[in-house]
Amino acid sequence: MTDPTDTARPRDDATIRHLAFGPDGAVPNHPDLPVLVMAGAVAAPLAPRAMEALFRANGWGGTWTGSVFDYHHFHPDAHEALGCVAGWADLILGGPSRGAVRVEAGDVLVLPAGTGHCRAAAGDGFAVCGAYPPGQEAFTTTRGDRAGPADAAARAALRDVPRPGTDPVFGAEGPLLSAWG
Repeated sequence: MTDPTDTARPRDDATIRHLAFGPDGAVPNHPDLPVLVMAGAVAAPLAPRAMEALFRANGWGGTWTGSVFDYHHFHPDAHEALGCVAGWADLILGGPSRGAVRVEAGDVLVLPAGTGHCRAAAGDGFAVCGAYPPGQEAFTTTRGDRAGPADAAARAALRDVPRPGTDPVFGAEGPLLSAWG
């Protein structure tokens, strides 16, 4: 019998929230695309290799397993999926002046390019798997506390980052595609 943690199973009853942010200090945030918070997107518990395999099966690559940095940062040249595989964390999304979003095992976030994120607190062995759309695996990480103020040109450049052709969890029919058009 296969260990149930070895296969990531998308759940039909996931709760999907959209969060949109304007610039916040040095964090530009995407001017058009919302963050997707997919609570309960994947049946938990699951092994990291299962989440990574699900992302790869849906065309997202550059997978890794670890944590989220405890400082504000963003990727100006890549969209990012973060799938929580263990524990919980309070993540500040959108920059230092924003509130935290709690994520737990089975939740998936999709962050459009430029979205600030930072781990404020974590527990119970918190771990996430990350992944990126094709061609965006060699991304840049910019610290939101070391860059100059986000300007209109930086925000406009985020529009040039290609949108993914699939949702990292639900594939060709997923909520990401309808949310990001």
